[in-house]
Amino acid sequence: MTAYLFKRLGLALLVALAVSLIAFALLRLSGDPAIAIAGEGARAEDIEMVRKSYGFDRPLAVQYADWLGRTLRGDLGESIYFKTAVGPLIFSKLPTTLLLGVLSLAFALLVSVPLGVMAAVWRNSWVDRLCLATAVVGQALPNFFFALLLIMMFSISLRWLPVSGSDTGWHFVMPTIALGYYVAPAFMRLVRAGMIEVLDADYIRTARAKGLPAGQVIFKHALRNAVVPVVALAAVQFGFLLGGSVVIETIFALDGLGYLAYQSITYKDFPVMQNVVLLLSVFYVLLTLAADLANAWLDPRIRIA
Repeated sequence: MTAYLFKRLGLALLVALAVSLIAFALLRLSGDPAIAIAGEGARAEDIEMVRKSYGFDRPLAVQYADWLGRTLRGDLGESIYFKTAVGPLIFSKLPTTLLLGVLSLAFALLVSVPLGVMAAVWRNSWVDRLCLATAVVGQALPNFFFALLLIMMFSISLRWLPVSGSDTGWHFVMPTIALGYYVAPAFMRLVRAGMIEVLDADYIRTARAKGLPAGQVIFKHALRNAVVPVVALAAVQFGFLLGGSVVIETIFALDGLGYLAYQSITYKDFPVMQNVVLLLSVFYVLLTLAADLANAWLDPRIRIA
């Protein structure tokens, strides 16, 4: 297990380094940051002064090395638009995004696992077809459009829930449903496929032959083994939820990292954009690493391989 751990850690570090390089390069390729900061109507002299002031006149390799070195020391720079340090600004918004991600993942699992079990137990029946139809609708329906439908129903028509803000728990209900429903179909299909495979296994037939109750066979013996792949998918989907919260947080005006990313793009705040992309990417890498380690702990065959 120790050798496997160090191998996965080394790979995660290489991926994080590659992600930082790609994030830096893509933001530089999107346009000249000096022109974005100075404004489109700025004179050439002003643009050149901004370029020298922020160090954009140096080679890209030097800029990247300087930025990466400062980032590793905890210095994320200063926001161009908000006129404050980027580090405290980002970490002040992070709890809202993490809370939305956790709630959305919990909602997705609470919906998808029972539906997946039902679809597998009553496979090829109307229950199975209904569960699969629900999954198809969730996968095909864009989360921003579903969010607008929720606003029209629960905020405008019924007036049950607030439209925007993040002051109370009620403000997170619609964003959680909109974001969680989009990733629930992947869990449901995985649970269904895993349950179908496990329910045909010899030890399940033995448990039934012993006269064990159907609920005990399904939930204690079958589901316990069928949900192992869900661990890996949950970690990956949680990273996706953190990155995909940009649209949902913007629609519901949640004061989180996604809404901050939208604002930084709108105001061409390159230091904030760069570090938000890096932070979300590192989260994704770490969650994938955690999933690999959890699967290796749950299934010794992975460690042996």
